[in-house]
Amino acid sequence: MLAVTAALAVFTAGCASTPTESQTKPGGRSFTVAAAGDVLIHPELVEQAARDAKRTGKGKDGLDFGPLMAGVKPVISKADLAICHMETPVGSPRGPWAGYPEFLVPPQILTTLKDVGYDTCSTASNHTNDHGLKAIRSTLNAMDKAGLGHTGSARTPEESQKINIREVKGVKVAHLAFSWESFLNPTPEKERWSFNRINTDEIKKAEKRARAQGAEVVILSLHWGLEHYNEPSVPQLQLAERLTKETGINLIIGHHAHVVQPIQKLNGKWVAFSLGNEVARHGSPTGLTEEGAIGWFEFHETETGWDVQARYRTTLVDIPPDAEPGEKLPDGAVTDHRVVDVRHALDAPGDLPPDRLARYRLAAERTRGFLFNRGAPGGDGLAELSLTY
Repeated sequence: MLAVTAALAVFTAGCASTPTESQTKPGGRSFTVAAAGDVLIHPELVEQAARDAKRTGKGKDGLDFGPLMAGVKPVISKADLAICHMETPVGSPRGPWAGYPEFLVPPQILTTLKDVGYDTCSTASNHTNDHGLKAIRSTLNAMDKAGLGHTGSARTPEESQKINIREVKGVKVAHLAFSWESFLNPTPEKERWSFNRINTDEIKKAEKRARAQGAEVVILSLHWGLEHYNEPSVPQLQLAERLTKETGINLIIGHHAHVVQPIQKLNGKWVAFSLGNEVARHGSPTGLTEEGAIGWFEFHETETGWDVQARYRTTLVDIPPDAEPGEKLPDGAVTDHRVVDVRHALDAPGDLPPDRLARYRLAAERTRGFLFNRGAPGGDGLAELSLTY
């Protein structure tokens, strides 16, 4: 694991604006939310976890995902509520496992996500039903065992009606998740309750149940849009407009594109259309599929509701170059798959070679451009999260 050599610092002056005096509720509550992109464990990442387990002597059943994810732990663990998106079902600790197009991944990744600082995860995606209801149940069982909350899929009809509500610094926060459904593995009609399909009326009903159960804030995860496009699709824009106008949902977090899309304020509410990949290793990496963002949202209670400030932190998955067994890599080359906190790497580069730093600068600049592409930096105030450790 990456050693955190000092306690995390508070935000630097000017990092996050606060609600105006007229909005602020005397004694009002506040809390922070961190949310990241798809957790998509391809076979190469399982192989990496096996190599790391041999080095560290840690992990379980020969796999240690800790070194892979350690780079984002200082950021994720700082949030009062951290939300991940678990893209795929999990199998047994020793396998067998499968990659694209019908994923089944090691459950050891869940323990690592919990250790990194995640509290709860969305589980609704086009891969939810890759291995049927049995795998949905084993996935949620494994998440329970790891101590991770979950929403978006269910083991029973009764569970499908439950709302994931967590108390965060004295505030009841509900997390909902919906997705488009895979045409490859559609949910059987008799099991349609096991998976939350995107449907505006159903989302409204879920929010209503959440509010009836005491939720003061509702966060919605959506698996939507088109893969590998850095701009939201027309259906995404239309759904975002409708949900921000017709519901009381406070924040929308998007996944599925596997690349970064804009963060935009619509009808007074933040929509992160796609946060890219938190961790993945696509068969044909594009550069864009390795770049992601952690969305950071600071909620302040006001007289009329909640004021939300939006920040982001760029991430990148380092991928080693292809090499034959025993082949010596050039000095300074990436040797392992690692999720990198790009800002930290740029601010404290140590002895990183120039070409690696150039790659990190490209990720930072390109991610900033995509996130800001729908006007968020202006009066809406989207900015990079300043955090030192």
